Amino acid sequence: MGRNALMDRIRVGIDDSIVLASLVLLAWPAAVAAHPGGLLGRLVPLLAAVCLAVAVLATDNTRPMLRQLTVGAALTAAAVQHLSGDLSPAATWLVLLIGGALAARQALTGREVDGNRQQVLLAQQAFRDSLTGIGNRRMFVEYADEVLAVPGRNRTAVILLNLDGFKDVNMSHGQAVGDELLRITADRISVNVRANDTVARLGGDEFAVLLPGVEDEHAAVAVAERVLTELHRPIEVAGVPLAVRASAGVAIAGAVEDLTSVLRRADQAVLRSKEDGGGIARRFDPVLFAAAEQHRRLQADVLRGLEAGEFEVHYQPIVDLRNGEQTVGVEALIRWRHPERGLLAPAAFLDLAESLGLLPRIGGWVLEESCRQAIAWQSQFPGFEINVNLSASQLGNPRLIEEVRAVLTATGLPPQDLVLELTESVALTDLVESARVLGALKALGVRIALDDFGTGFSSLSHLSALPVDVVKIDRSFVQAMPETGGASVAEAVLHIARTFNLAPVAEGVEDAGQAERLRELACSRAQGYHFARPMPAAAVTELLDRQGVPVPL
Repeated sequence: MGRNALMDRIRVGIDDSIVLASLVLLAWPAAVAAHPGGLLGRLVPLLAAVCLAVAVLATDNTRPMLRQLTVGAALTAAAVQHLSGDLSPAATWLVLLIGGALAARQALTGREVDGNRQQVLLAQQAFRDSLTGIGNRRMFVEYADEVLAVPGRNRTAVILLNLDGFKDVNMSHGQAVGDELLRITADRISVNVRANDTVARLGGDEFAVLLPGVEDEHAAVAVAERVLTELHRPIEVAGVPLAVRASAGVAIAGAVEDLTSVLRRADQAVLRSKEDGGGIARRFDPVLFAAAEQHRRLQADVLRGLEAGEFEVHYQPIVDLRNGEQTVGVEALIRWRHPERGLLAPAAFLDLAESLGLLPRIGGWVLEESCRQAIAWQSQFPGFEINVNLSASQLGNPRLIEEVRAVLTATGLPPQDLVLELTESVALTDLVESARVLGALKALGVRIALDDFGTGFSSLSHLSALPVDVVKIDRSFVQAMPETGGASVAEAVLHIARTFNLAPVAEGVEDAGQAERLRELACSRAQGYHFARPMPAAAVTELLDRQGVPVPL
């Protein structure tokens, strides 16, 4: 326990003693009047006073004024007894005890101890931020930990502040201007908080304020808004006029809570402020925090599952409509066999994996696993195709070409039997770069498929600019086909495919009528639940064994 924490514990003990002595002093006249000469009879009102003292002490965290009123009433009653000559020697000693305790309490006033503690820490170079002169992260953490550890304290709040656009200031005007801006920010924060508050720079453009003894969250927000008002006043640094904005987040510490959790909640409030446009103060929102914590736990679960080898590849057959719906290839689709939630589809975890930057790693694993499995199938069915999806992050990976080449070399899969799929939206994010990367992949001998064709904003000029071999007709167009005759978007896409000499594959075929209509439109390839759902590799092997040798593509 630190010295400051010990002194605060002593202060709380003195406070409790003063209340107990005051209530006994109030009860003393009643005890004497009831039994002037009997000690045993006096114990009843005195015991009642002690019980009342316990009740008052229990309200310390919520009603500190009640303690002060108790002391004031006792001393007033003692003064009246003294003037009337009725003050007994025992009561006199109680008055002296209370007076001495009050003197000791004044000497150990929390504000003075707090202020001294802050000054002691700031006097040490290790606790001072060298740029701004205020406390640094180490000072803030050590002092805040002691404040939060003190029992019986009133509420403590934390304000986090971030400068909006600070990196732009550094880039546009240089580090010297940025450093001066940080110094001015520290000064403006310091002069707009309460005398007992602690200001520190946690690092970069992040500042923190510790507010012990706040009434409630609204009072802490009022301090934060006053600071923001001051920070938003125009300033001039080295002749450069700057319009500074900052975002603030406020969190109140619970009865038993460490600094890490309070800072995490304050940081969530800062993020909310920035999402709402910045330049404002926001209180901690438990609902949003719960959602963020759930997201964080799911991210951790994805990492755990990846390390534990819980992900696996399932394969959906692609059939040839011209020859008895025979399987001629498969599309590789990742699944997560979660130990508690069962088998999960990509929608349940890919966005989380993307936020963690894991898609290139996961995509690379799927590519290698699928190519190894395709080689196993090709030993019995030569020319069997494997389709593997590329994500936007994979397409932007500068090592993608080398990774695909390495997988083809390691597995021995003929490049022409690997089809890499990407959606229109991914391909058109940066048309020039996409054309360059896809061209390099084509140079390896692999084929390129444009997935969900027709659902984006592509045009014929875009299609001609990309080195595409296959177009996959989106399931929504397949579902919208009329059962007999009549024009459809699917028919228009097939016409475009033939015009550009591209191989069409219809997705999402769910019944025999749709399959027959596609045959009438001369669509040679299709996949969907009508033919087979995605399945493990062993199930695909059984399916191929039942069908016999597939038709070469």
